[in-house]
Amino acid sequence: MLRIDDITYSVGGRPLLEAASAVIPTGHKVGLVGRNGTGKTTLFRLIRGELALESGSVTLPSRARIGGVAQEAPSSDVSLLDTVLAADTERAALLAEAATATDPARIAEVQTRLADIDAWSAEARAASILKGLGFDDAAQARPCSDFSGGWRMRVALAAVLFSQPDLLLLDEPTNYLDLEGALWLESYLARYPHTVIIVSHDRGLLNRAVGAILHLEDRKLTLYQGPYDQFARARAEKLALAEAMAKKQEARRAHLQSYVDRFRYKADKAKQAQSRIKALARMQPITTPQEAALRAFSFPEPEELSPPIIHMEGGVTGYGDTPVLARLNLRIDQDDRIALLGRNGQGKSTLSKLLSDRLPLMAGKLVRSRKLRIGYFAQHQVDELHVDETPIDHLRRLRPDEAPARLRARLGGFGLGAAQAETVVGSLSGGQKARLSLLIATIDAPHLLILDEPTNHLDIESREALVEALTAYSGAVILVSHDMHLLSLVADRLWLVDGGTVRPFDGDLEAYRAQLLSRDKPAPKRETPKPRRPSRDTLLLLRGEVRKSEARVEKLNDMRDRLAEKLADPALYEDGRQAEAEVWQRKYAEVMEGLDRAETLWMRALEKLEAAEG
Repeated sequence: MLRIDDITYSVGGRPLLEAASAVIPTGHKVGLVGRNGTGKTTLFRLIRGELALESGSVTLPSRARIGGVAQEAPSSDVSLLDTVLAADTERAALLAEAATATDPARIAEVQTRLADIDAWSAEARAASILKGLGFDDAAQARPCSDFSGGWRMRVALAAVLFSQPDLLLLDEPTNYLDLEGALWLESYLARYPHTVIIVSHDRGLLNRAVGAILHLEDRKLTLYQGPYDQFARARAEKLALAEAMAKKQEARRAHLQSYVDRFRYKADKAKQAQSRIKALARMQPITTPQEAALRAFSFPEPEELSPPIIHMEGGVTGYGDTPVLARLNLRIDQDDRIALLGRNGQGKSTLSKLLSDRLPLMAGKLVRSRKLRIGYFAQHQVDELHVDETPIDHLRRLRPDEAPARLRARLGGFGLGAAQAETVVGSLSGGQKARLSLLIATIDAPHLLILDEPTNHLDIESREALVEALTAYSGAVILVSHDMHLLSLVADRLWLVDGGTVRPFDGDLEAYRAQLLSRDKPAPKRETPKPRRPSRDTLLLLRGEVRKSEARVEKLNDMRDRLAEKLADPALYEDGRQAEAEVWQRKYAEVMEGLDRAETLWMRALEKLEAAEG
């Protein structure tokens, strides 16, 4: 159990937390939400003990391990798989000790502990996590230094998931993931065996992977049971009630003040007026909680062009002489809202660059409207802003003849006020930088807007504002995003980039999500008419098979216990008996493998019997 008791913490004299308390039961999955700048990351650092509290306490069970994604992505020559395996420090230490230990008693202890932590299946578990985050078998064998920073952050995420800390703290874990990786992470976290707290602005993740929301607001912590949508409804009701009570109190205050103003200096009413003055003084003002204003985006509207704005037949594109995408037969109209689906590395960015004229067509035919203007936003562009210049400097370079008032109005239309306009980009938040990049991408009123992960660093209110802006926008939109909530509200067409080409995806996003999550599962069998009840002889045979399977499992369990006892004998590891110890270890591994198969056969026999008995 994580207990936060009356904690207070300030930064530069500004209080972020003030007598804040919360209790997170062991094993709960919790989403930590709140406006940007309220102190969510600071709370994580306080829980980890990296910052000293001014007052209050944070307590965890003794020896509980806290884990989170490392700030620096791994970049060594060690392979991805070995990097992840090394994250389980206990296993790594035990294996190192097992290779050098000479004391028979200690060797036995080490082997027993390795068996307890399931050390022999570690490589398979680590590989499974890496695969879920987008690394195939070949990539897992490559060194971390071969990959870009975003991909290395995935390795860091894989490492902390593999180490399975008792308290897992994740700060915006989907920022470096594509849609497929984000959906895998949702499923993994929902099954995670320990406590998880996630800072995220991804509504899909907060709805499907957590069972409670911890809200940081007004320097306090409030725990709401249920996923994000349930929290949002409770939050709206709380705001409406607070607003109604505030209005009622204000009317009461105005009534009392009016009486005081009229009769305060009249002798026959002075006592009544004084009593009302005291009543006013006693009234505690009811303030509505801080609510982030909807910081809207104002996209300039393009003129209408004749359809289609882009038409492609037999297109081929790639890099150098190497084609990446072929057989491209695509049409885009100005009213299209298209989401690109597909795993990383399949060509979504390649297609985006082709459509935005950043990559040439190697073969085929591509026709664009003569007056077509294209806006392109990619996450890397946020990192390419000039950190030593202000937002208004960026716009002045693009619009040197525009008046400063007009440039400020453009910034205001993207939620960048007067203070941010004169602040150097290096001092802006990630969300503010993303807003500036979006403004630059749309400043020419493009007919086609291509957005590659536009919601990274945007809070939930800003994401909702982006949805509204894209819905009202009169140009075409092509979206690449891991945010299913955004895709479901904006996109009305789905294109699947897979197998070296692009084709329409016939289902909806939920169908795509189900397809991804079930890709490693056997295909469901077609429904068949309910069979007639099996005969008595068939039932007897099935029951006999269950008994045989159960007996086989019991026998193997006995063998496993005897072998484990043998392997725990310190004498087995004395000098000169290493070969014998290896033989017994191989036998133990064989028995464990046989036990796994026997248990599978037993379960299948039980399922057959249960199905037959109805």
